[in-house]
Amino acid sequence: MPPAVVLVTGVSRWLGGALAAELAHDPSIGRVIGVDTVPPSADMLRRLGRTEFVRADIRNPLIGKVIAGAGVDTVVHMNISSTPAGSGGRGPMKELNVIGTMQLLAACQRAPSVRRLVLKSTSAVYGASPRDPAVFTEAMQARRVPSGGFAKDSLDIEGYVRSFARRRPDVGVTVLRFTNFIGPRIDSLLTGFLRMPVVPTALGYDARVQLLHEDDALAVLTRATTGDFTGTMNVGGEGTLLLSQVIRRLGRLQVPLPSPTLGSLGRLTRRFGFIDYSPEQMRFLNFGRVVDTSVLRTEFGYTPRYTTVQALADYARTVPPVVSPDLVAGVAARAEQVIGRLGSTAASVGGRLRPSPPMPGLRAVRDA
Repeated sequence: MPPAVVLVTGVSRWLGGALAAELAHDPSIGRVIGVDTVPPSADMLRRLGRTEFVRADIRNPLIGKVIAGAGVDTVVHMNISSTPAGSGGRGPMKELNVIGTMQLLAACQRAPSVRRLVLKSTSAVYGASPRDPAVFTEAMQARRVPSGGFAKDSLDIEGYVRSFARRRPDVGVTVLRFTNFIGPRIDSLLTGFLRMPVVPTALGYDARVQLLHEDDALAVLTRATTGDFTGTMNVGGEGTLLLSQVIRRLGRLQVPLPSPTLGSLGRLTRRFGFIDYSPEQMRFLNFGRVVDTSVLRTEFGYTPRYTTVQALADYARTVPPVVSPDLVAGVAARAEQVIGRLGSTAASVGGRLRPSPPMPGLRAVRDA
């Protein structure tokens, strides 16, 4: 049975607005209410269609009046900030993420009309460390629990959602742990990092990266909102790439730096609001993270249209390369040929210079 009244938080961001617009095009849904602290852009307002925008702060208990007054039966929580710069600092970011979620859940708990809650979470809750398994399943926990930032906020939020589910067992709760978003329109931590012409990385590390195309993220959110799946689910594209491969395919210049230097650079970029090189982000760029998506494909019934490689290729169309990927590939191919010839030469020289067998007398002395 499709929802009658859906409330989506965070509609001023691209993904939240795109979801509200998608739901508004569904004639089986009675009303779609979009909530955010700032109004959407003019272009997003046009896309929202019949979505009713309400300028409200989920940190304020008045959000309960919006839910109760409209008889909301489905809530999709998207208003979770991943960068301090986008929220005015780490303090306001944590307040929006944690306090805002607590107020929203309290409003949902008091509203008898609410029957479904969908949370946009992140695979960052698994952390990133050298002790990580090759692939994380939904039943696993972080080997190194995130101590701060977006990942810590997401862990706290998931804990509050589980508590809410125990208090309101009649509400179907879905938690979606997304991998890194990428695409021509979405703005994420990773896309900002990869737009830099010169990309600093940690010397001696090459992280595994799993990507999710923006269109697949939107499709999963839409199906989770209108369907009946409950539980926690990893959401990511098929396959992985090394961070060095990602940088080369986008035509960027990679500059490996010692970890202490990279840490100083991170503090500098955060101070001036360039790139969020937070400690948790640096750990991800060092060790990477890959999640198992069996539940997504078998139980939820969705197979992403884009693999990690295809999602990166679609994003690459919108990012002019600093160095032509063909040039990089050509240099790499020539280097492999030179190495191959050197290896063949060394093998042939070694064959010609095989030591002659020892003299019989010497062998007798050695054997004695």
